[in-house]
This record gives sequence, structure tokens and C-alpha cells, in this order.
Amino acid sequence: MSFNEKFLVEISSLPDLKNPKLVCGLPGSGFVGKLAVDYIIDKLQGKQFADIYSSSFPPQVTIQQDGTVDLIKNSLYYCKTESHDLVILTGDAQPVLPQSEYLLAEEIINICKKLHIDIIYTLAAYITGTFSKSSKVYGTSTSPDLIQQFSKHQIETMNKGSITGMNGIIIGIAKKFNMKGICLLGETSGYVVDAKASKAVLQALLQILDIKLDMTELDKKVEDTEKIIKSIESQASREGYGQMAMPQPSSKNLEYIS
Repeated sequence: MSFNEKFLVEISSLPDLKNPKLVCGLPGSGFVGKLAVDYIIDKLQGKQFADIYSSSFPPQVTIQQDGTVDLIKNSLYYCKTESHDLVILTGDAQPVLPQSEYLLAEEIINICKKLHIDIIYTLAAYITGTFSKSSKVYGTSTSPDLIQQFSKHQIETMNKGSITGMNGIIIGIAKKFNMKGICLLGETSGYVVDAKASKAVLQALLQILDIKLDMTELDKKVEDTEKIIKSIESQASREGYGQMAMPQPSSKNLEYIS
């Protein structure tokens, strides 16, 4: 292993997959995408087949359950379903440098080509800055044809703004390589780890892919999220802050952190 290179990709073996789709959910605001893809891996008993290491990840290690350390990394899993197979990209962090995000996205696209993946789905956060009782899902895509399916899945089409981070960059790079891509963003305050937003984007994705999952365990996490939000709102009310809110972006410079 050498960190003279930007990225080190360790592939144990390339899986034999049926009509595979890539689903990405790297850590971002509210951990919206991360929670969703990790839930898919757990429920579909995903098998890990690749790790990606890089000096562009944050300079830290993670502590494992057995007390040992491991380098920050991104990982690829595959999951088998009746209709088609999934490749899942999850990880401990996103690159800290903008250039590295582009390079990592290209690495992911190269792996997609080897696996004959024809479309990429990314799950991200649509930050509102306020706590909301709704769980709206917004979407954008690499082509108008893909956007036509949004309305039947209750996905609101984004028609302005930008998406920062890997969960946005990946589908932008995919378009340049003539691959299809969809980004689904769950409405979140940006203040807490938001299982409610994660469930919303996951449900939208599963409808598109025609896959069914038991959501019982995720529902419990949603209840935990709602308890945390109520606690924060109650404290803010007692201290005289009222409804917590971040400064809202102007319509001229909308940006959504994924």
C-alpha cells in the first residue's frame, strides 16, 4: 500500500451481477444518504467486495468494535434482488479537497463500467434550515427522460440551485461519461442525524427500483429523530428562540449540501 497515489482501490473480486444499478450514499448533512444505503446493505445482506483508501480523506482513523483502528475508507457492496442487483457505495467520509471529489467520482465510474452498470442513484440532503413535519423528496437527473418518472413517485423536480459534495458530483461526472444518473434529496433541517429524511429518500428509491424492504428498524430510528427534534424545539422555546432557523439562501444562489 502506498499513499503516493490519490486513491488506492482494493477489489477482492468483481461480482457477477444481473442488470446492476449503483446506489451511493456517502456521509453528508443529516447523514441522509449514509443511513439509507447502510440500511439497504443490512436488509439485503450486502457483501463487501472493494475498499477505497485515499490521502484526501480526513486524517484520522476509526475505532472498531474489537478496539482496533482502521483507516478512513469508502466501500462497495453488492446486493442481490429478484428484479436486478445493486452495488452500494458507502463510506466513512467524503474527500476534503474539491479536486479529489472529481477524481474519486471518476474512480467510481470506472468501476461501474467494469460491472456494466447503466445508471447511478445518489441519495443526499436538501437542507431547509428549519424543522419540518413533512418529508419531501426532491430530485434531479442527467436527462429529462428520467425526470418524467418523478411525479408518480411524489418526487419534486429541482429546477434551480446546485448540489455540493460527492452525492452530487458523481452523477455530474456520470453524465460526462454518457451514463444515466438520478440524485434524490431528502428534506432536512441540517441540525440532526435525520432518519426521517433518510426513510423518505429510501422509499422513493425503492419505488423506482420496485424493491420491497422491511422498514421496521428504520421506523424506530425515525421515532428517535422526532424525539430529538422535539427536545431541541422545547429547549429553544424555553430559552426564547422560538422556531430554530438558519439563514435561508437567496433564490439567486441556492445550494444543497449532499
